[in-house]
Amino acid sequence: MILGEKIMELRKKNGWSQEELAGKLNVSRQSVSKWESAMSVPELDKVLQLSEIFEVSTDYLLKDDKEEDYVPGNPESLSVRKVTMEEAQEFIKLRREASFGIPAGVAACILSPTPLFLLLGMSETKRLIISEDIAGGIGMALLLLIVAAAVGSFIVFGMKLGKYEWLEREEFDLCYGIEGMVKERREAEAPFFAKQIAIGVSLCILGAAPFLLLGAVGAGEMVEMVGLVFLLLMVAAGVFLLTSAGLRKGAYDQLLQTGEYTREGKEASRMISKIAAVYWCVVTAIYVGWSLLTWNWHSTWILWPVAGILFGAIAGLVKLCQK
Repeated sequence: MILGEKIMELRKKNGWSQEELAGKLNVSRQSVSKWESAMSVPELDKVLQLSEIFEVSTDYLLKDDKEEDYVPGNPESLSVRKVTMEEAQEFIKLRREASFGIPAGVAACILSPTPLFLLLGMSETKRLIISEDIAGGIGMALLLLIVAAAVGSFIVFGMKLGKYEWLEREEFDLCYGIEGMVKERREAEAPFFAKQIAIGVSLCILGAAPFLLLGAVGAGEMVEMVGLVFLLLMVAAGVFLLTSAGLRKGAYDQLLQTGEYTREGKEASRMISKIAAVYWCVVTAIYVGWSLLTWNWHSTWILWPVAGILFGAIAGLVKLCQK
């Protein structure tokens, strides 16, 4: 435990509220609250007073339990990198910024075929006085422009977060006070994350309803195309929310080394990243080749959700093998 956690534990053992302890120390209740949440550290004279009030030694209050993990003469205990408060706050800030830019890029990739679908549909139904080849060419050009913009977003935020890539690969320790700060922020934002995830999943599921309904009643080709575009819009919005919540929550999990960021989780992530680099290149090549050979762009898009589900299964299998 760190100092803030010890103050809270000792206060509760004595049955005192934060206000009662603050009165004994002649400080504000907010000061006690900040000490317990590791947002600030009491001055030395207050540490001495706490020692007297709680009837414990100053060594007990000031010594971090984590220091007991150090084994003299063990070089591994010296090689563990320390994360400072400044680094932790900057990392959280960068992940907050990325929680808009990266999900926006992902959503743009999902929506990128939309102009192509609409142009082809309007050309086939004679709503546009252009051939299907021209409509397809314009649609493909717009698709590539949207994807290029999305990739640009990935590169920009990837470069910003690049300096903290070691948090995903290496084991590390947090300097004093960081753990309490990170836990407090994660708990405060937990309801927001839950709402985002629930809405995101609902949008992905409900988006398919109009498309399936239009197909069942035998609507016209253009109407079905509009239903497909609506599906992509709903999925893009849902994925945006899910990715955004994942990035922000992942920042806290990463610093606390919980969930998928434990030692086993990091090893699995490294393996999945290597597989993904090859897997998605192969999927993209298959999609482009299949679409160009058949020119059925309105059908070949089904490859992406199938590939996504298959990759999820592969990632799950890798994680199981690492346990």
